[in-house]
Amino acid sequence: TQVLRQSLQRGVVLSTGAFLLYEAPRLVSGFAEVQASFKVEEVVEQADYLYGSGETEKLYQLLVQYKDSQEAELLWRLARAARDLAQLATVSLEDKRRLAYEALDSAKRALEKNEANFAAHKWYGICLSDVGDFEGIKTKIGNAVVIKEHFQRAVELNPKDATTIHLIGIWCYSFAEMPWYQRKIAATLFATPPTSTFQEVQDENHPPAAPDPNFYSKNLLFLGKTYLKLNNKKMALLWLSKAKDYPAHTEEDKQVGGTGEHVALIKFT
Repeated sequence: TQVLRQSLQRGVVLSTGAFLLYEAPRLVSGFAEVQASFKVEEVVEQADYLYGSGETEKLYQLLVQYKDSQEAELLWRLARAARDLAQLATVSLEDKRRLAYEALDSAKRALEKNEANFAAHKWYGICLSDVGDFEGIKTKIGNAVVIKEHFQRAVELNPKDATTIHLIGIWCYSFAEMPWYQRKIAATLFATPPTSTFQEVQDENHPPAAPDPNFYSKNLLFLGKTYLKLNNKKMALLWLSKAKDYPAHTEEDKQVGGTGEHVALIKFT
């Protein structure tokens, strides 16, 4: 009986030891994952608040701490923050370039972590286009097809994202308005160079079940300019007037609001 009791005690001790050896790390790991997940949600919430408040520099400083994160939701937000910071007039050309490449790297890593994240595709396309500004027109045109593919993938993943629909419209507008020398460069890069028309720009900005086109001042401006290219002065006047009267919340809105001369020109022609 004594031997049996000792054996049972040893069994309990061994079982407890085995549990601590094999199960405890799993519990700690699970707890760490819960904690990490909670922290990600916390940072995302804080980041979105700063973004909505227009606190560009504070937002970047918050997110750059997580540049080595494995979370796509943090990485694409960091890409956006770095890009927005680069757009500020107070940022030097050298820093604009550094931030553009930093933003592209963060967007690329966001895609690697989660290919099904629509925002990662959107911001990768935007950042890839930005880098082209530093590498020249040949690179920018060479990346054009890839950029559009990522925008289209973003729309597939989230058909209601107005910004991506706008970006595809801008892509079409750029190729519809492309000057002859850029078309010549495109012809050397592609067997069949990418092309577009102003009708496509209009179609892209008015897809079925599209979001409200009034979401963004620049969207109104480009719709107006597109209708002007299509010689539809009535619709051009409508959208350009909306762009002129759009409430200016950002520096970009203020620039778009300076379209009064376009409106006046249409009215008197």
